[in-house]
Parts: sequence; C-alpha cells; structure tokens
Amino acid sequence: MPNPSRPKLFVTRALPPAVTERALSAYDASLNESDRVYSAAELLERAEGSDAILCCSTEKFPAAVIEKLPESLRILATFSVGFEHIDIAAARARGLRVTNTPDVLTEATADITLLCLLGAARRAHEGQSMLRDGRWVGWSTTQLTGVHVTGKRLGILGMGRIGQAVARRARGFDMTIHYHNRSRLPAEKEAGAIYHDSAESLLAVSDIFCINAPAAPENHHFLNDARIALLPPGAVVVNTARGTLIQDDALIAALESGRIAAAGLDVFEGEPNIDPRYRHIENAFLLPHMGSATVETRDAMGFKCLDNLDAFFAGREPPDALC
Repeated sequence: MPNPSRPKLFVTRALPPAVTERALSAYDASLNESDRVYSAAELLERAEGSDAILCCSTEKFPAAVIEKLPESLRILATFSVGFEHIDIAAARARGLRVTNTPDVLTEATADITLLCLLGAARRAHEGQSMLRDGRWVGWSTTQLTGVHVTGKRLGILGMGRIGQAVARRARGFDMTIHYHNRSRLPAEKEAGAIYHDSAESLLAVSDIFCINAPAAPENHHFLNDARIALLPPGAVVVNTARGTLIQDDALIAALESGRIAAAGLDVFEGEPNIDPRYRHIENAFLLPHMGSATVETRDAMGFKCLDNLDAFFAGREPPDALC
C-alpha cells in the first residue's frame, strides 16, 4: 500500500533481489516486475507523482522527456556509470538532481575486457563452436592458431578507472602498455605506461587496441576506416565501453578481409539489435553487454543508487551527484 511518509520512488527496471528489498523497505517504491523497457510515454505516465526515479541506461531522458516530467520529481538516480542517456544540461536547467554509480563496476568490467581480449586473440568462439557442433576431429599443429598476447603492445583509449584496471591485468601478461587520454596521468598512475598525445599515434603501436573511452559526441564512430588503417596489420580490437565508438561497417569489413585479426566486443551500437553480420563472423568474440554482470557488482550499483537517494532525502549532498 502507498506510504505517504516515505518518498515515492519509480523504478524503471527489475533490480537485483537485495536491492529491491532495500528499496521497498526505505521507499514507497513502484517496481517494473516485467522488466520490459518502457517507452517515453510510459515513463512519463508511470513517473506521475513520484519524488525520484531509479533508472538504467536503457531508458532515455532527452530534454523533451525531462521537460515533461512531473513537478513532484526531484532526483534521478541512474544504475550506470555512463550518463549519455540523460540530458544533464536539461536536468540542471529544470533543477533535477542526477546521480550515477562510479567506482563499483571498475574491476568487473576490466575482467570482462580481458575475457574479450583473450577470447578474440585465442579464437575462443571458433573453438567453442567446433566442440558444440561436433566438428572437432582431434588435435593438429595448425588448428585454431591465434594471436600470442604475451609481450604484445596494448593500446588503451581512455585511461580512466577501467582503463587503469585493464592495464594492471595486462601487465600480468608482460604486455607493454600504451595509452591516450584527455590528459596525461601522474607517474604513479601511469605505472610505466607510455602516453601518446594523439589517438592516431596510439593506434600505430597497438597490436591490441582496447577501447575504454566514454561515449562523448566527439568519440562517436571513433574507430572508422581511416583509423583502422593506422593499426598494425593483424591487430586485435576490444570494446567494452560503448558500441557507438565503433563504426560497424568499417570493423566488419576489416574482420572479413583479415586486416583486423579478431575483435572482442561486449557492447554494440543499437543493442540489443546488433548488426546481424556480426553473428556470422567467426573471428568476432561477442558478449551481450556483460561488463558489470556479477552479483556483487550489480548489488553494489543498486546500493549506490539508493545511497545517493538516501542522502538527498536526508538533506545531504548525494555522493555521486552529476548535477
């Protein structure tokens, strides 16, 4: 039953059980038990009378939606680090607070990045398919020979928290770390990594090119034909950031031609409606946006959303406020 003594919270997607339990105990929470993605019209209808929304990156809040949100709404907590699905300028203009979930998914996403890197380089998809389809007839010296990652040059585009965590793991494979970032890191955070003042310089030395940059407008379709041409022949491409950073036509053509040896992808433009050509490319190791998908990480993300909401409604500054 509605409880007028507690803030009214609209939750746009199904949450992990522990997070749901806490939300229900602290808020008059309206849940999405079917876990389907609401349209803009449904978001506005279901938000009516709410004090707060806990959303995910699957829901879009452009200026046109933010302007129509109910007057009662005071804060929007997104279950994500990225916030490109929310027009922050429009939220700020309306006086709507917005929070995200930094820090807690760094390690899990870095783990998936290494999985994509190794899965692509060592042809894991092809090996799995061979076994599961009953096509494996035994070992041979030339069967599924892939790219040896030990000692290779790893180029990291975006050396934030996740990029640095990827670099720590890659050093265990004796990889040489190169990176490009909006600004150079202090020496203690570089830990010997080699800084490049341009992405083009980084691409030229990246035997394995790893995308960990944000989905900013200037990064849209960053990896295109011209930039793929700068990579060493037979390079491996890894993307666990956002699908919009890759121009699908360019990468697919490079994979089909062998210009790129393999790709490990956890994110896609237009997901879940990915370019269907990827499904038939043997040298593409594909995952369905699993970067933060551990019980511990998803719980931590949900709790961070609730920590921000708790702080706001207690009259304190939310610890992860974007505006």
